[in-house]
Amino acid sequence: MIGNEFLPITAKECEERGWDRPDFVYVTGDAYVDHPSFGVAIISRVLEAEGFRVAILSQPDYKSAEDFKRFGRPRLGFLVTSGNIDSMVAHYTVSLKKRNYDYYSAGGKMGARPDRALIVYCNRIREAYGDVPIIIGGLEASLRRFAHYDYWDNKVRRSILVDSRADILSYGMGEKSITRIAKLLDKGVPIKKIRDVRGTVYLTSREDAIHYPFIEGEDYDTLKTDKTAYARSFGVQYRNQDAISGKALVEYYDNKMLVQNPPMPPLEREELDKVYDLPYTRAWHPSYKEAGGVPAITEVEFSITHNRGCFGACNFCALAFHQGRAVRSRSEESVVKEAEIIAAMPGFKGYIHDVGGPTANFRYPACEKQVKYGVCPDKRCLAPKPCRNLQVDHSEYARLLKKVAAVKGVKKVFVRSGIRFDYLVYDKDETFFKQLVADHVSGQLKVAPEHVCQGVLGYMGKPPVEVYDRFKKRYFELTKSIGKEQYLVPYLMSSHPGSTIQDAVELALYLKRSGYSPEQVQDYYPTPGTVSTCMYYTGLDPLTMKKVHVTVDYEEKRLQRALLQYNRPENRELVCKALKAAGREDLIGFGKDCLVRPLSSSRSFAERSPRGQDQRGKGAVKEGRRQGASPAHRSKQSQGNPSKGKKTR
Repeated sequence: MIGNEFLPITAKECEERGWDRPDFVYVTGDAYVDHPSFGVAIISRVLEAEGFRVAILSQPDYKSAEDFKRFGRPRLGFLVTSGNIDSMVAHYTVSLKKRNYDYYSAGGKMGARPDRALIVYCNRIREAYGDVPIIIGGLEASLRRFAHYDYWDNKVRRSILVDSRADILSYGMGEKSITRIAKLLDKGVPIKKIRDVRGTVYLTSREDAIHYPFIEGEDYDTLKTDKTAYARSFGVQYRNQDAISGKALVEYYDNKMLVQNPPMPPLEREELDKVYDLPYTRAWHPSYKEAGGVPAITEVEFSITHNRGCFGACNFCALAFHQGRAVRSRSEESVVKEAEIIAAMPGFKGYIHDVGGPTANFRYPACEKQVKYGVCPDKRCLAPKPCRNLQVDHSEYARLLKKVAAVKGVKKVFVRSGIRFDYLVYDKDETFFKQLVADHVSGQLKVAPEHVCQGVLGYMGKPPVEVYDRFKKRYFELTKSIGKEQYLVPYLMSSHPGSTIQDAVELALYLKRSGYSPEQVQDYYPTPGTVSTCMYYTGLDPLTMKKVHVTVDYEEKRLQRALLQYNRPENRELVCKALKAAGREDLIGFGKDCLVRPLSSSRSFAERSPRGQDQRGKGAVKEGRRQGASPAHRSKQSQGNPSKGKKTR
C-alpha cells in the first residue's frame, strides 16, 4: 500500500467519511484489489474522480439478500460484476471439473462467489430492493450480452441482461459509458429512460424507437435451435464492434427487444493517462491479510499496462468482442510516472515484471485508415499475411522501455505479457528485436504460435508456421550473438475447431523435429464471445459460413492432447491409439522418425532409439520448457489474466 485510501467496504467506513449513504454500491465476485489491472478498481476510481460516492461489496454472502443490504439502498443504484473473469471459467476446467484454486479470492480459496455470479447477485439485489437501478458490466456481462452458446450448459442461453433482470449492461471498457449513466441518474433521469448511451445494452418494448441506425437480428427462439442462424447472427455482431463503423444491433425475446447501442469510442491517450493517474492503493484490501492476500496481484503488482485493444484478432480470443481491435496507448510520461510509483513501493526489488497489455508490442492502430474509417470488418491486419496498409514501428515502444529502465531504483524491465512475433519479424528495423533479446527477456520469452498446420492456423486467425520459424531462428541467433542462454515458451493448443487427429500428428512431428517437449498444453476452451466458440457450437465459420471440422468427443480431445506430449510414459497408450486412428501406424516403433514404441515392448524408447537419448534432452536447452500458466490464465478473456493488464485474454 502506498498511502492512498481504499474505498469503504462497510457501513461504518461510510459513516467515517461523513456519508449518509453511497451513491453506488459496487458488487463484485472478486476479492477487492485496488490495482489498475482490476476492472473494479478502475471503474470505482473513475466514478470517485467524478465526485460520486462508491462503496465496495466484495464477494457478498449470496445465499440470502441480507449482505446486499450492508450499506442500505444506494442513492443512484448498484453496479454489478462477476469479477475479472467469467465466473464459470473461474470455477471449471475445460473438462468441466471443479477447480481447486481461485486466483481472485483471498488465499486462493474456492467458493467465495457463486456460479453465474451476475445472475445470482442481481436476483438478490432485486429481492432486497425491488426496482433499484442495476447496471451490470465486466467480462461476464460483456461477452454474454447477446444470446450465446454456453459450454457448461451445452446450449444457447439468453442474453445475461435478460436472465439477470438488470436495467442496463455496460460492455467493453466501461469508463465513458458508466460515467455517462451515473451523470444522467444524478440529474434525475429514470434508469428506464437511459437509452442512448453508447457501449450499453438495454431491453425494451418491440415498439420503442431506437436512437441509432440498427441491424435487425433474430428471435431468441430461432437462435437457440438454428445453428446456421446463430452463426450468421454472430458474424453480424463481430462486424459491428467498431466505434466508427458499428451499428446498433437488435435481438428479440418474446415481446421484448434487446438493443445493443454502437460501441463507445476508446479512450484516447490523454484520457488513458488520467485513468492510470488515479489514486490506487495498488494492493489487496487489508482485511485479507490473515488469509494471505489475493494471489492474482502477484503477476501485476510490479507490472505496467501501457496499451489497450489488439488488432491481432485471434479467433479464440475475446478481446475483439470486449476491448476491441482499435489499439490505444498511454503516453511515455504516464508510464514512466507509474514506474516511479512502483519503484517507491515497499517490497519492490528493482524489477518491473512487465510493460505490456493485450499485446505488448502494439502502441498505435494498425494503419491510418483505422483512425478514420474503423477496423476492416472482414480483414485481419496480420494473418494470413500482413495487410499492405499495416504500419510496423517499434521505435516508441523501444524508447519507452529504456525510459522505464532509467527510473531510479529500477534494475531491469521485462516484457512478460506476450508479444506478436509476426509483427516483430515484419519490422525491417531490428533495433527493438535486438533490444528485447538483450535487455527485456527474463530467461524465457512467451510467444503463441498455437499450432503448425495451415488449415488450423487459418481457423485460429494466426500466421503460417513459417513466420514463427523465421522469428525463432532469428531469436536464437540474436541470443547467441550476445552470449546468453534464453528460451522460448511457445503456447500450443489442441482440439481447436479445424484441428483433426492428423493435424495433431503433424504438430507432434514438428515438436519432435524441434526437440521441444511442452510441459503443458491447452485444450481449446469454448468461452463466450469468440469466433472459435461459434465454430465449436455450429460447425460453421461465422465470418465465411463455411463448414468447419469440430472436435467435441471427449476421447478425441484426449488423443489430440496426448499427441502434443507424445513422449510422456503415461501417454503411451493414448498416443498409439491416436496414431492408429490417424492411419499413421508407421510412427509406432523404434525408428528415428517414430513418436512412440509399440505397446508390446517393455524396453524404454530411449534404450532402443537410434539417438540413444531422452527425447527431452537438447530441446529443453534450446527452446525452453513451457512454464505453468494456469488454464484460467489461458482462457484469452479480456480481463482474465491480470498479467495482461486489463483485463477487462
